[in-house]
Amino acid sequence: MSQPEAAKLNGNWKALFICHNPKVNRELTALFCHHLPSFSGFDVSAYPTRLQLANVFAAESPKLCLLEITEPSEKAIATIADLLRVDPKLPIVAVLPSNDPELVLRCLRQGASDFLIAPFTSEQVEGALQKMARLHPSRVQSPGKVYCFMPAKGGCGASTIASNLAYQLTRLGEKRILLADLDPLAGTLSFLLKIKSSYSFMDVLARAHDIDADLWKGVVSNRQGIDILLSPEVMTEGMSDLTDASSIIEYARATYDLVLLDTGGVYGEWNLSQAQLADEIFLVTTNELTALQSVQRSLSYLDSNSIGRFKVRLIVNRYDRHVGLSKDVIGTALHTDIFHLLPADYEAIQRSLMDGKPLAATTNFGKGIIDLVDRLAGSSEPHKKNSSLSGLLSLFSRPS
Repeated sequence: MSQPEAAKLNGNWKALFICHNPKVNRELTALFCHHLPSFSGFDVSAYPTRLQLANVFAAESPKLCLLEITEPSEKAIATIADLLRVDPKLPIVAVLPSNDPELVLRCLRQGASDFLIAPFTSEQVEGALQKMARLHPSRVQSPGKVYCFMPAKGGCGASTIASNLAYQLTRLGEKRILLADLDPLAGTLSFLLKIKSSYSFMDVLARAHDIDADLWKGVVSNRQGIDILLSPEVMTEGMSDLTDASSIIEYARATYDLVLLDTGGVYGEWNLSQAQLADEIFLVTTNELTALQSVQRSLSYLDSNSIGRFKVRLIVNRYDRHVGLSKDVIGTALHTDIFHLLPADYEAIQRSLMDGKPLAATTNFGKGIIDLVDRLAGSSEPHKKNSSLSGLLSLFSRPS
């Protein structure tokens, strides 16, 4: 492998082996270790279900998959679709017992990145890795981190949080930051930030297969060092039928250090595609009963669509311990930890909306956002209290 290609493949590489034959596992491990500076693998002996795969990815976070295709091949090929449902951009290398052009074509059409044919050689593995570097640049070139903000219900303040957090994240140093409004029906960032643009993410989708730096520069707006990608100002044909945001997210991940996605909620294929590709999902709610019921439904929906609970962070916005449910009741009722509380700060937020500017760091809400930045930068979690609670908990006792 050439030096430029090899440089792209630095880092820790963990592979998921779905192989029935231990000899295949050993041979491929030796070959991949020869080409990759840091390679490790773990295996599952049978073709797992989608739920089992979600659990495996939550525990191990593999960077690629080596999938042995055995006869009958239908179950193995179906596993490709399940793998991509859990991680849409996972490089999958189909491992074949012989040179069967029809089987190779079926695997590639299903979504495999490449294939290896027994007997395996160093040249085959090198070619597969070079193709992986071309097809999955975000996997091999220190990709940026993607945060996805999803309101449990409308009006919880997810857009306000995302926009203010984007500006405060500049405190982390020289970071390239993108704030993207990917709510096609009710995007509000242009209003919140008083930005007008003739272009939107729909223009990026129209060129999904050949996004380049010139196109991107033309569609984003820059405000105080933050690049902003807006949603369309008016409804256009096809907006309600969107299903896949991966072209936008993968380009952004490869271009920026931090990407913040402002979504319309958890429901539908368009929003699920964003949740699947995000490193962390911030589910935003208030401490009102109706909003918290929406949290329960949102978590159940994400679970049913194989979105790992491990990357969901619950943010309670406009929190006032004198109004609505308390922190202890919320956490216990929903059976999930509260990642962060943001205080009610109505007057400061209204002034910010009128001016189209982020809230000052001296406001209560601004201080809460700065605390959130510190959490994301790795500060330890606040001390958690245990509480024995009853009463209102029964309101959330419906099975998910």
